[in-house]
Amino acid sequence: MCYSSFNELNAGKHPGALTTLYHYFPHYTTFEGKRKETIRIANFLQGKNWSLMTTFPFSLLESTHWRDYELLDTGDGLKLERFGQYIFARPESQAMWSRALSAAEWNNAHAVFQPTAEESGGHWIEKKKLPEKWEMKYPLPHLQDLTFSVMTTPGRHLGVFPEVASHWDFMADLVRKAGRPVRVLNLFGYTGLASLAAAAAGAQVTHVDASKKSVSWARENQALSGLSEKPIRWIVEDAVKYVQREEKRGVKYDGIILDPPKFGRGPKGEVWEVYKSLPSLFELCRACLSNDPLFVIATLYAVRASAIHVAQALDEIMKKYKGSMDSGELVTRETSAKRLLSQAVYARWSK
Repeated sequence: MCYSSFNELNAGKHPGALTTLYHYFPHYTTFEGKRKETIRIANFLQGKNWSLMTTFPFSLLESTHWRDYELLDTGDGLKLERFGQYIFARPESQAMWSRALSAAEWNNAHAVFQPTAEESGGHWIEKKKLPEKWEMKYPLPHLQDLTFSVMTTPGRHLGVFPEVASHWDFMADLVRKAGRPVRVLNLFGYTGLASLAAAAAGAQVTHVDASKKSVSWARENQALSGLSEKPIRWIVEDAVKYVQREEKRGVKYDGIILDPPKFGRGPKGEVWEVYKSLPSLFELCRACLSNDPLFVIATLYAVRASAIHVAQALDEIMKKYKGSMDSGELVTRETSAKRLLSQAVYARWSK
């Protein structure tokens, strides 16, 4: 049984987050004829501390600092977005409501992604002239702007997941305030923006991705952001194999970022399936944590698992450390009707 104890905007240490705190507590259920009666343990109601009770904050995290990105409108299975000065329409199955903007405003898109029956398959239909690539910026709080390039890709993405910026802020703030050297491992690092955020805050970063193209793109973003002198190791490798080798070498990290795909292949054909592969990767990551870790962040896209499931799995490997667990959804608020669009589920542990 659970109940929501509070909802508040800009709650606690997560500005811009709508937070609901769920308490899970033991209960008994009895049946008397047709009447179902739930009896809660009396001592719990009297404020006793029961070891069976687990408490996880559940947050809806918005990335509120963007200037170069905007979710303009959603509806009818689509989303309309601005990346820099260019506008795109992409599929969004969770937009189960009607569009708020007019057809004329939707028709103003520079390109529309036309999906196929194959998952993530399809192609872009260009309606207005687009450059091959262009630059965007993200203002890291209390630090420099991240500058990076974006472009349309065959997989409907453009080289940045804007909703994850709330994690960049969170992580960079922890690193900046740590007052000691911090080593960060970024697995499935894609185009490197989380790696750059950590490096800008002062961390030594190891960035791992199975795609050589993504790692090359990330290195270009490092130069664009003026962070070429920062200590970042760029590794093209299967994430599981790399962490296995790090465990054998006894290498330790103070922060780990995991942003795995639902399905993928390593550079040598290694198969990644999130439900089968993530639990063992969590265990490997535990072996690579330092004695005084700062954070572990896991974000999952396009999966049936809830944030609670991810948080419980992560909590299992972090039990020996003193810290707090936060879980929930990464959301983006559209400009048109102010509706929230859920983009991913996450769990993150921090000291």
